[in-house]
Amino acid sequence: MDMPKVGLALGSGGARGFAHLGVLKVLEENNIPVDYLAGSSMGALIACFYSFGHNIEMLIKLSVAFRKKYYLDFTVPKMGFIAGKKVKNLVRYFVHNKRLEELNIPVCVIATDLQTGEKVEFFQGPIAESVRASISIPGIFSPEKLNGRLLVDGGVVDRVPVSTVKKMGADIVIGCDVATVNKEAEILTVYDVIMQSLDILQLEIGIAREYESDVMIHPAVEMYSARAFKNIEEIIKAGEEDARRKLPEIQKAIEQFNKNR
Repeated sequence: MDMPKVGLALGSGGARGFAHLGVLKVLEENNIPVDYLAGSSMGALIACFYSFGHNIEMLIKLSVAFRKKYYLDFTVPKMGFIAGKKVKNLVRYFVHNKRLEELNIPVCVIATDLQTGEKVEFFQGPIAESVRASISIPGIFSPEKLNGRLLVDGGVVDRVPVSTVKKMGADIVIGCDVATVNKEAEILTVYDVIMQSLDILQLEIGIAREYESDVMIHPAVEMYSARAFKNIEEIIKAGEEDARRKLPEIQKAIEQFNKNR
């Protein structure tokens, strides 16, 4: 049986995005190759690290050991609390300063042009800069200036970029949406206000993306904070669990594609 080209769209959602690792692990275990990747925000970071060639077990270990001090560099708030140089250097280190077009699997990184409201798709160029732009949560990270544009989080304009992965050439499109609204969330800080507001704003767009994909994975991560880098093992496990639940749907989509050829 020939395998169709499988595209994976990894959504934004802060720390909840570690669930994407659980999804990739299950796809690997079941010999479902990923031919194209597109990601917004945390989804972009995971997509680039995975496509670079870091194996899943190593990425899981790295994620569990992750601490805020590795990427937080507070600045006097002008356009954001976090300058973002630390995280850019971290990404640059882990991808050996490579460019998107040098990755093993084609990856598109999504960002938002803050002035025009346009969706910006990076298929080439330095990985560190494009990922830094894609993770720029408005009001938290300072926007990234790149190619004459002021860029913020890709999730603002396209939370789960399924249309991008389809455009890249995917026959089967799998989405992973980790940004659901937690109605029981403790809202105590400006970070909580921003993250909860973004989740609410993206609700309807998330529903539309579900219709556009062949399979949408929804890890049960709403009880975890999008900004607190703890419970990482549980978040990854949630990604695994829903990916396993959706495996029959994925396999059916692959079979259906082959029948229709």
